[in-house]
Amino acid sequence: MDSPEPEDQDKVFVVVPSYNHAPFVEQCLRSIISQTLRPKKLLVIDDGSNDGSPEVIERVLRGCPFDSELVARENRGLCATLNEALSASSGEFFAYLGSDDVWLPSFLAEQTQLLNTRPKAVLAFAHAYLVDEDDNVFDSTADWTEFADGDLRPMLLRGSVFSSPGVLYRRSVLAQHRWNESSRLEDYEMYLKLSTVGGFARNPNVLCAWRQHGGNASDDLPLMYEEMAAAQERLAPELGLNYAEIARTTSRLKFAAAENLVRHGFRYEAARFFIDNIRGADSIADILRIAVRLAVPQNLFQWNRKRKRRDAAERYGKLQGLLHPESGNE
Repeated sequence: MDSPEPEDQDKVFVVVPSYNHAPFVEQCLRSIISQTLRPKKLLVIDDGSNDGSPEVIERVLRGCPFDSELVARENRGLCATLNEALSASSGEFFAYLGSDDVWLPSFLAEQTQLLNTRPKAVLAFAHAYLVDEDDNVFDSTADWTEFADGDLRPMLLRGSVFSSPGVLYRRSVLAQHRWNESSRLEDYEMYLKLSTVGGFARNPNVLCAWRQHGGNASDDLPLMYEEMAAAQERLAPELGLNYAEIARTTSRLKFAAAENLVRHGFRYEAARFFIDNIRGADSIADILRIAVRLAVPQNLFQWNRKRKRRDAAERYGKLQGLLHPESGNE
């Protein structure tokens, strides 16, 4: 990748919505400060943390070499925090990073360069490593699926979504839509909205780390898929879908979700999604494949997941080694 252009330094406004991630927020902020392309400004909004996060943030920001600010206030929720940050932002591009997530050093440089070459794209996205509380890298979204480039609406409607730490938005387009503050799944609805405006630029590289721990909302997969279906129904007119089409689309999403639910241990919910949405299957083969998965003992899935996590941990090592390759994985 080419070196960042000097004029790109004033293009990116970065936000960290912080909430009760005192053990992780310093690493998050330092990953932003260490970017090869410095942002125009770093705004941290602490959304009512009660674990000492603001004190950690204040200490780290004192050494920030570019414009930075902490706003600490009462809890309003993630979507309200993102809208507040968007209203305060400036520049050509907007990115937010959860206070427990991390960017690899070239994230801003690569994503900015990609959007510079794709003027009609509304956002750029990249793959993510998955890390646990102890910085062990146990998976990568690059091993899950090969996302499309450009028109991602068909994949979105099937429930296939890239991770939010890997996204850089074109701010002018984002500001026209904003986040739905009543939604419990903020990013998916925004992606659907933006898919009506322009294409999504895919970066095939892994550029961030997505933290998985007990406090993650994404752990509740059944709720996530219900929220996806609700977002589709809310946005049906904008997506150009009539009642019959949106019913078919949500049925396909939930039927496909059954396979992922059973894989993660939600057997009752998987069976319900399978039975209630069998009309959403694309073929008899899909029905048979998921039926077989429902019949497989759960301990076999658990064994396979542990095996995959163990193999991935051996392959990827610790997060520190990916952030600073010269230090190794010690």
